[in-house]
Amino acid sequence: MYGRDPWGGPLEINATDSATDEDRSRNLQELDRAALSRPLDETQQSWLLGPTEQKKKKKYVDLGCIIVSRKIFVWTVGIIVFAAFVAGFVTLIVKTVPRHHHKHPPPDNYTLALHKALMFFNAQKSGKLPKHNNVSWRGTSGMQDGKGDGVSAAIKDLVGGYYDAGDAIKFNFPAAFSITMLSWSVIEYSGKYEATGELDHVKDIIKWGTDYFLKTFNSTADTITTIAAQVGDGDTSGGSTTPNDHYCWMRPEDIDYDRPVTECHSCSDLAAEMAAALAAASIVFKDNKVYSKKLVHGATTLFKFSRDQRGRYSAGNSQASIFYNSTGYWDEFVWGGAWMYFATGNNSYLKLATTPGLAKHAGAFWGGPDYGVLSWDNKLAGAQVLLSRLRLFLSPGYPYEEILRTFHNQTSIVMCSFLPVFTSFNRTKGGLIQLNHGRPQPLQYVVNAAFLATLYSDYLDAADTPGWYCGPNFFSTNVLREFAKTQIDYILGKNPRKMSYIVGFGNNYPKHVHHRGASIPKNKVKYNCKGGWKWRDTSKPNPNTIVGAMVAGPDRHDGFHDVRMNYNYTEPTLAGNAGLVAALVALSGDRSIPIDKNTLFSAVPPMFPTPPPPPAPWKP
Repeated sequence: MYGRDPWGGPLEINATDSATDEDRSRNLQELDRAALSRPLDETQQSWLLGPTEQKKKKKYVDLGCIIVSRKIFVWTVGIIVFAAFVAGFVTLIVKTVPRHHHKHPPPDNYTLALHKALMFFNAQKSGKLPKHNNVSWRGTSGMQDGKGDGVSAAIKDLVGGYYDAGDAIKFNFPAAFSITMLSWSVIEYSGKYEATGELDHVKDIIKWGTDYFLKTFNSTADTITTIAAQVGDGDTSGGSTTPNDHYCWMRPEDIDYDRPVTECHSCSDLAAEMAAALAAASIVFKDNKVYSKKLVHGATTLFKFSRDQRGRYSAGNSQASIFYNSTGYWDEFVWGGAWMYFATGNNSYLKLATTPGLAKHAGAFWGGPDYGVLSWDNKLAGAQVLLSRLRLFLSPGYPYEEILRTFHNQTSIVMCSFLPVFTSFNRTKGGLIQLNHGRPQPLQYVVNAAFLATLYSDYLDAADTPGWYCGPNFFSTNVLREFAKTQIDYILGKNPRKMSYIVGFGNNYPKHVHHRGASIPKNKVKYNCKGGWKWRDTSKPNPNTIVGAMVAGPDRHDGFHDVRMNYNYTEPTLAGNAGLVAALVALSGDRSIPIDKNTLFSAVPPMFPTPPPPPAPWKP
């Protein structure tokens, strides 16, 4: 009997079991081979192999915003924990292992000297002193200045301002120059002042001066007829014994003698210099619009007065001619006109400052022994540098280009004259340039030259100009800075005497400064006019240190006598210290802080008119 074999092979069924075991085994092997020769369905596989093994299900972690694999989650957390462990271990090592701290380099000598030089102005303040004046031996003084008889009604009081030098006289001519110089330095180097922490201080010094200048004339009027030129009296001619600021030796706080006011009605030089001071300061305080506008108005009034009432302020003033004689007013017209232009943007001032006839009268086209020497008397060199700046950065073109190019060329000649390779000026054996040709009190001229040289080199650098020509020879801007550094270094103590000529800087500096307030102790004793003479004549050092005062300086042989009564060596002045501050801030720090190219031009309108808009597209 045959039946169908469900496994794919013939199946023979015998009724009688006659096959041997060997036959059965052979038959089964043949059946297995037959079964493997065709695929099995799922049911057949289950019969042979039993139930299949089920795959493991993946596990997940629900993080709320996302569902991730548990395996990935565990690995991620593990890596984070491991990284945190490593970071913590490294931090622990860094914290526990000793290391060397890299401190900021100490301030350079120019910065250190700058801090001290500014303090001199605090010591020279007159009037009611603020609490933060920081000069312990000074106090309120001069509270009756300008309130006596004979003063014009337009001048209400003259309290405030600065004493000029070692006495208590207030000379407006050199004081105005000092404020102009300080303002110029702030306009150019405000970033450096800020870096040294002295910006607010120097602005306070400037404002103390401009507040006083606004009292010396009717600053609310458009037209004036008089200016207060001086407060105090220093005339001791003819053996006069009348108590005054030179005959007496008293602390300013103890002065009880009359202090007359000297007015002038024809003083172009003084008025133009005061106008320059107020105009320059108005740029310093441009963010204080009310005060800046007040300064501009006062400057405008003063400059108009200088042009209307021609004359030298010292011509009819015997004291001014002795102490601060003005040799002319043409340089102040150029200087003041330039500052008025920068303060107002009014082209009429620029036209005046660049008038060839004015420049000719100021001496711009001829040499002379003092050509290029900036001082409280002659501002031509400063005016030429200032107007060269205008040409370098704005290039106004016609009709100013010709005279501006002349000023620029003259500035180059002045800079050449400062270099030791030329013989325009002698030098001491110690290297100090003799800008005043061996006359006394040389340092005030040296610091002004150092400022101009550094400033001009910075102008050229800002204009991407590597240097300038002296005849056929080219000099880099670094040569100018090196000149300035050698001169200021001499003043700071790098000289044959190893003497610092700035009081309080270094260890070896003048101890017998010609200065009344510094030489008389503050001991609650009021010394009268002659009572202070013992402090004047003593050989003992001053009881009070007038920090930052630059004395008059050495002679042409590098000699110096630290004697109180010899003012040609030991007396400091406002104008001298103003130039010193300007030079120090220009040299201070590194050269990463450039000049401020734009602030000086903040009131100047565009040189060229704005081009009209393009025409509308053509339509057919």
